[in-house]
Amino acid sequence: MTANKYDSKLTYAIAIYLTIDLIYHPHICTFAYLHIKTMIHKKTRTYIPADLEIKWENLEPLYKELLDRPVNSVQELEQWLRDRSELEAALEEDFAWRYIRMTCDTTSEELLQSFQYFATEIEPKVAPYSNELNKKLVSNPYVDALDTKKYFVYLRGVKKSLELFRDENIPLLTEIQVEQQKYQSITGSMSVHIGDKEYTLEQASVFLKDTDRAKRQEVWEKITARRLQDKDQLDKLFDQLRVLRHKVAINAGFENFRDYMFQALGRFDYTPQDCYAFHEAIEKEIVPVLRQEAEKRKQALKLDSLKPWDMDVDPSGKPALRPFKSGEELVEKSIQCFSNINRYLGERLEIMKDNSLFDVESRKGKAPGGYNYPLSETGAPFIFMNSANTFRDLTTMVHEGGHAVHTFLTADLELNDFKHCPSEVAELASMSMELISMDNWNVYFDNDEDLKRAKRDQLFDVLKTLPWVAVVDQFQHWVYTNPDHTDAERTTAWIQIYEPFGAGFVDWNQHQEAEANLWQKQLHIFEVPFYYIEYGMAQLGAIAVWKNYKENPEKGLQQYLDALKLGYTKTIKEIYETAGIKFDFSAGYVKELAEFVKGEMEKL
Repeated sequence: MTANKYDSKLTYAIAIYLTIDLIYHPHICTFAYLHIKTMIHKKTRTYIPADLEIKWENLEPLYKELLDRPVNSVQELEQWLRDRSELEAALEEDFAWRYIRMTCDTTSEELLQSFQYFATEIEPKVAPYSNELNKKLVSNPYVDALDTKKYFVYLRGVKKSLELFRDENIPLLTEIQVEQQKYQSITGSMSVHIGDKEYTLEQASVFLKDTDRAKRQEVWEKITARRLQDKDQLDKLFDQLRVLRHKVAINAGFENFRDYMFQALGRFDYTPQDCYAFHEAIEKEIVPVLRQEAEKRKQALKLDSLKPWDMDVDPSGKPALRPFKSGEELVEKSIQCFSNINRYLGERLEIMKDNSLFDVESRKGKAPGGYNYPLSETGAPFIFMNSANTFRDLTTMVHEGGHAVHTFLTADLELNDFKHCPSEVAELASMSMELISMDNWNVYFDNDEDLKRAKRDQLFDVLKTLPWVAVVDQFQHWVYTNPDHTDAERTTAWIQIYEPFGAGFVDWNQHQEAEANLWQKQLHIFEVPFYYIEYGMAQLGAIAVWKNYKENPEKGLQQYLDALKLGYTKTIKEIYETAGIKFDFSAGYVKELAEFVKGEMEKL
């Protein structure tokens, strides 16, 4: 997941290139790299003060100057846009660090207050100025003289923001921003005791890969009981968010929050009805494949039925894959993996390491999940995750690494908004990297057998992702188009939606409360509503990118990188075309790509 929590019109700055000396060792016929540490420096500011302290009394004069400045030519308009972009980038990076620090330590009241200060004292005051600046832009007589190819997507977004803006929504959006962060405080404090040791839920989940079934069941039941302990609290939180979000939609002239969000997310290329059709395609083409795989698992494990704690263990009976031993080793191996694909890619992760832009170890008090957060002025990202030394952590790292490369590739785009890619593009960057990197996973595994297991698990996960995406998306459609529902009705709806997609392909008969509560595990539902169907669309795109890469590695990789360099200066369809693929999620396309993945799995 790529994070961009501050979504006002707020730049990645410079791409920093790593200095490396190439040394040839003739006796072993390999190359080694002597790394010279590279420290990142922000791009020099030309409009706002270099030492600007992010307080409203310092910001308001800058917004007033932009609002009052005469703009009497195309050249002056473009300079005005660059100056505005510089201000927004500074604000965006300031917010980024507040968010990052808060999620790294959810127990710190000081860090929480720092985040809330921005959410309550900065954002609400910026919002009306941003709206007035948008009005100033679209009403300027020279706006039509701007380069259409360069500014079309940007101006389309500005006009949509003007359509949606309502003064009365400013305090509601502020309240939502504050409330939804409570999810991380609640879930970040969850832990269980196994034996005489305390584990975060991420760390405890490692035991679900244990070959001892009794051990798996014990740990699953402890994790589930811990989640259910806070079920009512999370239900109450979500009810508050649902009510607030519905008010925002009504104020903006929509019948429901779903329809509002489709506009707010800039979904110009598809409709809710297209999403339902995508759900149906996944149910028809993917679920039967996964059901067959579940049957194979049941037979391999010699079980009468699969229970929730039977789905992560290797069906061969072999111990769980261990691709690394520590967070530090994960970073080092990932740098090597990316370098083996392309030198530039490895250099990006090396730069991040040099500048302490990783926090990968799981610990109590740390928010759950993982993200890549672009730093708008710095031109580099921060990767956050909760590593428990599992295979899943490897795929999380290469996923977030794909986002990170995207951040670097867009660092020199002229305006900050050019770098605010829609999720359908952002997740294409990350999910494609998961697949492209597989041919270099030998850096994580010592033997071919483990490498093949890892690749097969990854391809299975590619298919497994799609039904869960459909379930989460369809659930949110129901939640927000039925805004007055009760908790009981929501539970019923969840089960009714989950069951046709296989319900995880396990027997929930004795664990119905746990099944009904699975939706609470999904951070996106609480924090970034409707940001999920994009994973499914991007997953199809990533398979197509990988297919191209398999057929012609050099061309396939270059097309992928060329697409990412565009940022959001082209439409989604044009970006996908640049990558050499289609923006398509029809049943036929789903079937075609699923068959390709199945074929690759059979080779392993």
